[in-house]
Amino acid sequence: MKRTLQQIADAAGARLQGDAGVEVSGVASIAAATPQDLVFVEDEKYLSRALQSGAAAVIAGEFAAASSGKPLLICRHPKLSFARAARLLQHGKQAKNAGVHASAVVHSSVRLAPEVVVGGCAVIAQDAEIGEHTRIGAGCAIGCGVKIGRECEIYPNVTMYPGTTLGDRVIVHAGAVLGSDGFGYVRDPESGRYEKFPQVGRLVIEDDVEIGANTTIDRGALDETHIGRGSKIDNLVHIGHNCRLHENVVIAAQTGLSGSIVIEKDVVLGGQVGIGEHARIEEGVMLGGQGGVLPNKVLRGKGVAFWGTPAQPVRQYLKQLAALAKLSGKK
Repeated sequence: MKRTLQQIADAAGARLQGDAGVEVSGVASIAAATPQDLVFVEDEKYLSRALQSGAAAVIAGEFAAASSGKPLLICRHPKLSFARAARLLQHGKQAKNAGVHASAVVHSSVRLAPEVVVGGCAVIAQDAEIGEHTRIGAGCAIGCGVKIGRECEIYPNVTMYPGTTLGDRVIVHAGAVLGSDGFGYVRDPESGRYEKFPQVGRLVIEDDVEIGANTTIDRGALDETHIGRGSKIDNLVHIGHNCRLHENVVIAAQTGLSGSIVIEKDVVLGGQVGIGEHARIEEGVMLGGQGGVLPNKVLRGKGVAFWGTPAQPVRQYLKQLAALAKLSGKK
């Protein structure tokens, strides 16, 4: 679906210079742009390339205000405005394809809001609710009573267990499993056998969360696993039962969280991080790749970077590595 540059400027928070009626239908890199595309530049040294490209218009910073040759959308944060423009254009394309595929199985009690898309061979069980403009990909399995908000994108082969709730504008990539049983067992001291502890809680995911491919998030054992607004979770991440992530947490691939962990807002976890049960990562902490946090430990220090296992402030960790290298005779 095409949008005028004025519509793009309004959605992206940009100031338009040039013909407001020019229409675009996509976004592209400077090298690949066509007359239907938008491009962006954050650095003035790339501006001339953008102006000479095939793009219809350029999103740029104030440094471009005196330039000419193409319509310009001037803003403080070009990359952010470009992302907003791309989302607007993509939403227009998705809205054209609303409907339920003939091979999908949707229970009669399911509540589908207007403009929902349900892909081929998807199964939606009784009493589920799907919000406006949400897309359910091919082969998805949506359990009983699952609630999914508006403008969500659920890619193919996602599984959502009963007791899962998603807010608005949530993106879940292919193969993710949401709301599965946590890893909870009780050992019988007489027989030595392990018996399953009840896993009857729920999973709540707030607005504007993105969940990567093949990521798994367990529901609470008796209470709730909770993923806060705006959090971004990469591919192949595991989040155990009863974990609570606050707002705007970022987690890179292959990270594993045991049960009952609290991650406060604006925390960043690098790839392959491992965190033991009942640990707490306080607001604004950054934990580098392959960092490890022992059970019941607390990391605190807004803006402080931690690294290593057990995790410690990165400067302290590097000093220890240097000392070890000196002791071993290495330079």
